[in-house]
Amino acid sequence: MAGSLVTVIGAGNVGASTAQRILELGLADVWLVDIVEGLPQGKALDLAESAPILGFDCAVRGTNDYADTVDSDVIVVTSGLARQPGMSRDDLMAKNASIVRSVVEQAVAYSPGAVVVVVTNPLDAMCHVALHASGLASDQVVGMAGVLDSARFRTFIAMELGVSAANTSAFVLGGHGDTMVPLPRYSTVGGVPITELLSPERIEAIVQRTRDGGAEVVALLKTGSAFYAPAASVGQMVDAIINDRHMILPCAAYLEGQYGVDGLYVGVPTRLGRTGVQGILEIGLTEAEQAAFSASAESVQELVDKLVAMGELPS
Repeated sequence: MAGSLVTVIGAGNVGASTAQRILELGLADVWLVDIVEGLPQGKALDLAESAPILGFDCAVRGTNDYADTVDSDVIVVTSGLARQPGMSRDDLMAKNASIVRSVVEQAVAYSPGAVVVVVTNPLDAMCHVALHASGLASDQVVGMAGVLDSARFRTFIAMELGVSAANTSAFVLGGHGDTMVPLPRYSTVGGVPITELLSPERIEAIVQRTRDGGAEVVALLKTGSAFYAPAASVGQMVDAIINDRHMILPCAAYLEGQYGVDGLYVGVPTRLGRTGVQGILEIGLTEAEQAAFSASAESVQELVDKLVAMGELPS
């Protein structure tokens, strides 16, 4: 048995893959929760039966009752509708807002000390719903966005240069969507900025593919959206939280004046640890980068304003 407990809400592809990552990394015991009877129980049993082969000792159980998840250290919210081809993240908002509100209220009632990691799209807007529904401090609610977007950016850089993805580093800031802000100046291969290795045209092509990363997967799958890379991204965040690693990861965090933004969840470099967001790093941006970041924040604000108009958030 592990010393920590993670509740993963939603037993679909993202949720089940997230549970798998957490278990295989030996991070924590896992409760897998879903509204569909039998689904979380079946997937939990299947995962448990892989333990003798893979050698993990963490327990995994499935449930339809949030009372079982009492005293969780981390609550991962993956429940919601998946994006379909031709569907924008905005299209998902109204339906997913009500889902996120319901599941967060139920989970936090049993685990008020937990850190909530939001995965449901549209990500930045759903962080606001989770914050309001939970009644928690803003540093206890964080969104998985930049870790995934940065991983995609790193993947495409590695493909372009024919190098190991492990030798790449990258930062993607801003909202999780079409207005995200990949930062080539802060993206490196073996410590060398990619601006020294690639032409502006190739960098721009990689940047655009990163922005379209989720849509590219959706278009190929035709009946769903990405789940392996999102699950790996959540796994890294849960590792940072459970083990209090103080890792610097790009996440959707609640800004209070940083980067010129106040009262809004936007992707920024955060220091992630046991209590959640333990600090926000303000890196220097060029005028063009700051303008792009501000525009991205404005697009998030538009979504939040829509949620207010729908009655999903207070005015």
